[in-house]
Amino acid sequence: MTRKVTTKGQVTIPQELREKLGIHPGSTVEFGVEDDVVTLRKAAAGGRGAAIVGRMRGTATSGLTTDQIMRLTRE
Repeated sequence: MTRKVTTKGQVTIPQELREKLGIHPGSTVEFGVEDDVVTLRKAAAGGRGAAIVGRMRGTATSGLTTDQIMRLTRE
């Protein structure tokens, strides 16, 4: 499977491969190079959002249970 590189260095990932790897608009991919071989893979889940949630985890100070918080959001 071959593709041409644009003047901006861009290459379209064939739809068949995007579907197989679960790559959608907004997905993050990782490139690797070993000798003269370039690899592409879907980046591991996480990233900026996961880091933010990780820093916030366990910092709530309200003392409310999850059920109590859910009741408040429904009122």
